[in-house]
Amino acid sequence: MTRSSDRAFLLLLLLAAAAVLATADSGLPVTEEDLDGIESVVGGGLGKKQREFDYFALSLQWPGTMCNSVKKCCTKNGCCRGAETPQVFTIHGLWTDYNDGSWPECCDGPSFNPNEVAPLQGALDQYWPSYSCSKTSNCHGGKGSFWGHEFSNIALSLAEKHGTCANPVIHDEYNYFLITLNLYFNYNVTKVLNEEGYVPSNSERYPLGGIIAAIENAFHLTPAVECKKDSIKEIHLCFYKDFKPRDCVLQTNKMVTSSSSCPEYVSLPEVESLEHGNDVLESLELDAAL
Repeated sequence: MTRSSDRAFLLLLLLAAAAVLATADSGLPVTEEDLDGIESVVGGGLGKKQREFDYFALSLQWPGTMCNSVKKCCTKNGCCRGAETPQVFTIHGLWTDYNDGSWPECCDGPSFNPNEVAPLQGALDQYWPSYSCSKTSNCHGGKGSFWGHEFSNIALSLAEKHGTCANPVIHDEYNYFLITLNLYFNYNVTKVLNEEGYVPSNSERYPLGGIIAAIENAFHLTPAVECKKDSIKEIHLCFYKDFKPRDCVLQTNKMVTSSSSCPEYVSLPEVESLEHGNDVLESLELDAAL
């Protein structure tokens, strides 16, 4: 946090604590709701109390579209790996969502610990890269790693924003990432699309309905597709809490359905690797998308 944000956070904490102390001094019992007030201000390990999620969404990114938004490179950016730049859909995250289109985040749970996922490091580097040079926001008001941001979004919930909310199903950081990787390998979207003739091209446009139908026939679920103009940016595969496939529901916030996000004909841009230098700045647009 910055110094000013630290002061603001401390002030909120003191105000919440003062309210609880005033209640105690008045002779009235301090209720669970009073303590929840402090808990919601403190955040982090205490987190937010939110209702349990309804389903999982595996979000996959197309590097051809993601890399077109990158202006400058750094060593950790997946678009800047030369011959090792991803040529397949990669993982954005495994998210916990509600059927009404909203989602929980920053739930009660531990902070991201990179040591816990060290055995998975190679797979994470290859199949779960970041397409940003900037650190992503975490649940504590600061900045952290891309994987830490994703863990926060799910577990106790687990990756800090997404991962921390999956606790009823996934109870620790290692298994959050392992389960996500297993889903990714078992539901190989790149392979399915390539076998149906939907291959990367800077000139071809493909019917969106055909792409959705190919995934439906292969996995027995209806995906959600997100585009940037006419280029596919993300494909979401959805699962019940037992990880059996299900249709993705209409999402009315950041994630939208294919019909409202994409045109009738879409593209899968070819992946072009960028050279990285000393400048680690990149487009604000890409950072905002994370």
